[in-house]
Amino acid sequence: MNRCIYPLALLIAGAPPIAVAADLVATPIWETEAVFRNPESALLDMERNVFYVSNVDGDSMGKDGHGFISRMTPDGHVTDLEWVTGLNAPKGLAIVGDKLYVADIDTLVEIDIDTGTVSHRFPVPDGQFFNDVAADNAGTVYVSDTMTNRIYRLYNGVFENWIEGNQLENPNGLYATDNKLLLGTWGAMKGGFATEVPGHIKVIDIATKAVSDFGSDKPIGNMDGIALMADGSVIATDWMAGSLMTIAPDGTVRQLLDLNQGSADLDYIMNGSIAVVPMMADGKVVAYHIAEPAPEPAPDEMPAEGAAPGTGQ
Repeated sequence: MNRCIYPLALLIAGAPPIAVAADLVATPIWETEAVFRNPESALLDMERNVFYVSNVDGDSMGKDGHGFISRMTPDGHVTDLEWVTGLNAPKGLAIVGDKLYVADIDTLVEIDIDTGTVSHRFPVPDGQFFNDVAADNAGTVYVSDTMTNRIYRLYNGVFENWIEGNQLENPNGLYATDNKLLLGTWGAMKGGFATEVPGHIKVIDIATKAVSDFGSDKPIGNMDGIALMADGSVIATDWMAGSLMTIAPDGTVRQLLDLNQGSADLDYIMNGSIAVVPMMADGKVVAYHIAEPAPEPAPDEMPAEGAAPGTGQ
């Protein structure tokens, strides 16, 4: 998923890794009721001040017409549970202008936001598992197909196979930034969704299509949602392990939360440091504030025994 464009200067060859905080704390902000049906992706529309949530509602590969898009307020109140219906198994989301783009098995679906109707479909006959969607600052849309090791793009109205190959390691999460496309890989599959080697974060140069590792090639997990943080780190979910983590530009991984399996395609609101995570198996969306822990007060700042806090008396 992708909403916010932010430069990745530290990914330029030779740039040193930046320092990141040794500890971050994820503090719960809100949690929706369990009204969603297999929510896979959440995306904030900053212009309209509303979240969109994709609902698979059943088999993640089933062409059953049960899938739909919901809308909710920024504080987690559902306003339109079935805002756009008639989809199959919608997953990743991205916004370009007044259009919402949705990954739907083998089709990129374009929704007119103002009318809440499907305005265009871009099908791929041999597409298998369209998963995430990202848009760069020029309005180009990218779509991962996890099962075929492909990333498609919608450019100037043409939807095409942009890059493919085993180097993508079953691509899932996408985030477009500057002239790079961040990629969260699921990992090398051995049957079904189980992996021989879990995935990690990669970087694709949009101009050259060169693929490199984000800091390290060390396996991290079955990557789902990814987003960029203000310090250049990536915040990501591991769907199988049910975890929320950060990955620094030098490859250092820090676990933030143990969530239930099915922690899916998150959105990260950089202005506010808020991670919004759909819990696919739980039918709800949760939000956390991500920040360094508050410092402990110095001994000379502690109130004297028996004194009222802040008075020293």
